[in-house]
Amino acid sequence: MLRPTVKDIAKNAGVSLATVDRVLNGRPGVRKSTIDAVFKTIDEIGYVRDVGAANLARRREYKLVFVLADGDSQSSAAVENKINEIISGPSTERTVLEVIKAPEGDLHKVANILNSLRKKNYDGVAIMAPETPLVRDAILHLKEAGVSVVTLVSDIPDSGRDHYVGIDNVAAGRIAGFLMSRFLGQQGGKVLVTSGSMRLRDSVERRLGFDSYILDKNQPVNALATVEGHDSIEILTNAVSNALLLHPDIRGFYSVGAGIPALLALLRGTERMESAIVIAHDLTPQTREGLENETIDAVIAQNVGHMVRSAIRVLKAVSDGSQIDPAQELIRIDIVLKENLFNWS
Repeated sequence: MLRPTVKDIAKNAGVSLATVDRVLNGRPGVRKSTIDAVFKTIDEIGYVRDVGAANLARRREYKLVFVLADGDSQSSAAVENKINEIISGPSTERTVLEVIKAPEGDLHKVANILNSLRKKNYDGVAIMAPETPLVRDAILHLKEAGVSVVTLVSDIPDSGRDHYVGIDNVAAGRIAGFLMSRFLGQQGGKVLVTSGSMRLRDSVERRLGFDSYILDKNQPVNALATVEGHDSIEILTNAVSNALLLHPDIRGFYSVGAGIPALLALLRGTERMESAIVIAHDLTPQTREGLENETIDAVIAQNVGHMVRSAIRVLKAVSDGSQIDPAQELIRIDIVLKENLFNWS
């Protein structure tokens, strides 16, 4: 059986091709009764729209923007580098990509940037930002304006966003708990957990997953209170130094977010560095170097290229009203060791 076409819709609904085109593209000037008749016909004949062909025919160009953290976040830098690779690549499939940097510590500025995007005719926005009422409200306003929105790396649920693109951070934290338990062995010991900012949901979820594994498996691991840097290397350095003075018997270090360079700088050159177990997230130049020189034992990573491409696909699909393939957009959790580092370009 031949696939139904727009001509079949027009014939069965008793309208012109121009009217069908207006209805399918949501343009004004069509009576509600006619719109209902067209959609009823679509259901009856089983018409499935080829959105890609339609966009090509009308030379549609998607305008997408990534709002990333402006600071020392290496994960944000990795995302930006991948976006720039795509921009400078041979083809962006009629897609204009832009990057806007938002200050990590100024949430009012972040919200203002997001609110300003409503007036710039973007089709979609991908966001890396803390989960706060200001940011949630800004995302809600974007959705009310008809803009597609996805969150990256760290989710912001209850914001009205269309999709979260990133790994399951609770599962990633549980993997960290598993690895730390195995590395420490039956002796176990104290573990210091560090974070750039616990305002980010990914850090909270990773800590939650880490603790849940230790408790569920009754491991001899004593995870100390999270040491937070509040997006400041100096604050994190001082906080870790104080923790080391209070707990000279710390055996493990788990970095749930930013701040791994500061941690390694404190440990480097000390006797503690020789025996410490260090687990981090995100494969960055710093964590790669740490794996190579064996100051980091394991990195829990996600494929940044897959994540960026997934965000682009999802934003375009939502903008078109098309279905998302959950399997294609599932971001895998990877464990990177020195022994398999060569597999990662």
